[in-house]
Amino acid sequence: MAKQKPTIPKGTRDFSPEVMVKRNYIFDTIREVFQRYAYQPLETPSMENLSTLLGKYGEEGDKLLFRILNSGDYLAKVNEEDLRARDSQKLASVISEKGLRYDLTVPFARFVVQHRNEINFPFKRYQIQPVWRADKPQRGRYREFYQCDGDVIGTDSLLNEVELIQIMDDVFMKLGLNVSIKINNRKILKGLANYIQNPEKFMDLTMAIDKLDKIGHEKVKEELKQRGINTSAVEELDPFLNLEGKNYEKVEYLVNWLSDDEGSKGIGEIREILDYTGALELNNEVEFDPKLARGLDYYTGTIFEVKALDEDMGSICGGGRYDDLTGVFGLKDVSGVGISFGAERIYDVMEKLRRFPSKMLPAAKIMFVNFGREEAKHALKVLRELHEEGIKSEIYPDTAKMKKQMTYANNKGIEYVGLMGEDEISKQVITVKNMTTGEQKKMTLEELKELLAE
Repeated sequence: MAKQKPTIPKGTRDFSPEVMVKRNYIFDTIREVFQRYAYQPLETPSMENLSTLLGKYGEEGDKLLFRILNSGDYLAKVNEEDLRARDSQKLASVISEKGLRYDLTVPFARFVVQHRNEINFPFKRYQIQPVWRADKPQRGRYREFYQCDGDVIGTDSLLNEVELIQIMDDVFMKLGLNVSIKINNRKILKGLANYIQNPEKFMDLTMAIDKLDKIGHEKVKEELKQRGINTSAVEELDPFLNLEGKNYEKVEYLVNWLSDDEGSKGIGEIREILDYTGALELNNEVEFDPKLARGLDYYTGTIFEVKALDEDMGSICGGGRYDDLTGVFGLKDVSGVGISFGAERIYDVMEKLRRFPSKMLPAAKIMFVNFGREEAKHALKVLRELHEEGIKSEIYPDTAKMKKQMTYANNKGIEYVGLMGEDEISKQVITVKNMTTGEQKKMTLEELKELLAE
């Protein structure tokens, strides 16, 4: 019987060295920019207690949590009646007490509460780690993927929003991507719910509007009706759903449209952010988009979303302000704001647009041919000196035919090959072959270091 070919779960991927070099290029770029703005690194566990995760992402988000079976006899605490009833929801809460993290923001809030006495507020952190969602795999959407988050917590100053806009602008400029940085404010959406006299339907309104780009105006209106908003109220939204124009034109329209305290406050915050960013020389446009919703429950103020202009990929970065996320863990009234770069989507966009540098694989600059035990011992001494100089170098591990060793060096893109036989060892020189030109030259170790340091 033939053995089954090994596979990996849907929505996950292996990453070859060629791919990892490109991914690390993205991670290193994001990390460097965060550090430039004085953000500190942080990591949290891959798994969290489900009590930490549940109820933070909305009804749809909770369904996408990967649950981990309890260790040992996970059915020990389940009674026979529940088993016979086959109530999956009830059983899940008994047999699974932990889950894989859905994002990095909720674990961050948990960390802040646990370590509140050790943290100097305002606290600025960045975090680059994988997250998991039981979603349907498709282009740009995976079940395991990395997020690159930056958050400031312990202050409600809008200067933090402005700084995060600068960080997004810097990152995408360095990655060579043209983007639109969209901003809105959840208070404006609350004002909208008040305007149509359905304040209790705020989350329904938000979740439906969040799908506007995906399903269009008419289907959004249909969904709003299905969520219990009456037809006349839905029709009142038409001017809003079709609102276009320049940033300040949209601001002025909403000033005259939303007069309640909540909506007015949101408009005021957007105006202040636009005033700040207007004084900066940013590389990418900042667009006020009143229809931007962001579906997560915990956002309370400014929200962000970044779209690539040269490739249709959906959001490649997003985030927003949360005024009391730590409150669910017992630390009230601590405001924070953050963003999350979607590394997977950024990778896909850069690959499609060919934005990665042409030479990325960190190949050795020189490979020494293995002629045998004695020659290898001498080559190892030379390699040690090159490694101490920070020069990427290696020796072929086997005493193979010359053609095989040269083919290996050529396939790896190694620039030079070093040959040290009996003659070279006795004369304390190295024959160096340029793999591009084919030229060979004898040189001392010091001359070789100078060549490879160029």
